[in-house]
Amino acid sequence: MHVVVIGAYGSAGAAVAEGLYPHVGKRVEQLTLIDDGDPGGGLCILEGCMPSKELLSAASHRYQGRADGRLTGEPHELDLEQVVAEKNDRTRDWAGHRRDSIHSMAEDDDVEFIHEPATFVDDRTVEVDDRVIEADYVVIATGSVPKVPETPGLQAVDYYTSKDVLHATDLPDSGVVMGFGYVGLELVPYLAENGVDLTVVEHDERPIDEADPEFGDALLDIYAEEFGVDVVTEAYEERVEETADGVRLHLTDVSDDPERGDPDPVDAEALFCFTGRQPNLDRLGLENTSLEPEDDWIDATMRPPDAERTFVVGDANGREPILHVAKEQGYRTAENVLSHDRGDPIEPYQNVHHHVIFSGTGVYPFARVGHTPRSAVEAGHSVVTSTRQASDDGVFKSKDVPHGLARMVVDAEDGTVLGWQGLHYHADVMAKTLQLAVEMELDVREIPDRAYHPTTPEILDGLIRECAAGVADD
Repeated sequence: MHVVVIGAYGSAGAAVAEGLYPHVGKRVEQLTLIDDGDPGGGLCILEGCMPSKELLSAASHRYQGRADGRLTGEPHELDLEQVVAEKNDRTRDWAGHRRDSIHSMAEDDDVEFIHEPATFVDDRTVEVDDRVIEADYVVIATGSVPKVPETPGLQAVDYYTSKDVLHATDLPDSGVVMGFGYVGLELVPYLAENGVDLTVVEHDERPIDEADPEFGDALLDIYAEEFGVDVVTEAYEERVEETADGVRLHLTDVSDDPERGDPDPVDAEALFCFTGRQPNLDRLGLENTSLEPEDDWIDATMRPPDAERTFVVGDANGREPILHVAKEQGYRTAENVLSHDRGDPIEPYQNVHHHVIFSGTGVYPFARVGHTPRSAVEAGHSVVTSTRQASDDGVFKSKDVPHGLARMVVDAEDGTVLGWQGLHYHADVMAKTLQLAVEMELDVREIPDRAYHPTTPEILDGLIRECAAGVADD
């Protein structure tokens, strides 16, 4: 069989290629890898989660230095030239490794890499580099691009996207931010640590709608008290206009309080548009195929309806635009292509909810694994929950990171750990421990709750003890 992968430099496309490559010359007669990225290396490496952590690392050092009352003197300033230069050096190195892995596969006689854009002629035929290629299977792994809303006046003003911030060596004195999801939660504190006076627009009562309300409320407090950010909640962007000094964003109140009225317009030197991402599909010529991208157009097997031999993986399918999910979908898709070609059943991609938002410059990250109490009940479980404030554990105070909370949910009948949420120092590194507990369906009563010495994971010990005490006896 002949398999074409469009978007081979990205995390999902590279995973598909890696999964299929051992079968080249056997079941896979020809593997064609296509990507027009320049320099190429994938969104996450060049303009996403990996370079953003470089910026957040620098910002976290400044934040902790200035926020610690035990230190004296003026806080350091961020050298944006140096921050961006080091970020570029490392991302170029990472991207080079990705490109090399793809190019090394193409040294095989039965693997070809084409560094050009591809356009569909029909469902399994693409035109690339003045050639028409007919495939048995096509994998679309073209990633995502910033999503820009149709707010009146937005196209008439200049604005920063996340990509612009990652490359910026000079920033404005003030800004108004549209979008307070993953991207906004991570980049807003970085901007604040660079001295940008910020107002953020949040459509809902609080950020992180996937979390229990207490976590979003805690984040609002952290951003206001620790970073000086003004967040306008329950408001929508009505229109934006250019002013002599920058931009003015007009807002509409969407709360249930009839006495609130519309918020005052926000004037700022610059506008930051962190309104999410959308699948990068526009240049593919999908109008020449039977594929009709829309909400939920991909099922759990990563295929559109009635398209048995087309797979759409990673950010391109819009299901769960996260790096590790893209890679897992890619490897699963490679297995499913091989299974379908053999006439065997294919397996849907199923994962336990698991990811981290590096909020609060990464000093106060939010992490979730598995169920929340609400989703666990909706799934039919009777539950026991435990919640602990970081300030209740002395180690967080001694490390001068006293904010945040954590929550665990377990099955009340058999003690199975169903989920965990953490918003506190080191929550990101604790997520792996909880992933093991959830995915291995461990009984909370059998998890050791002891720590070898005082350390931040003591917050987990408290959750484990309290949940274990609430589980029914056998």
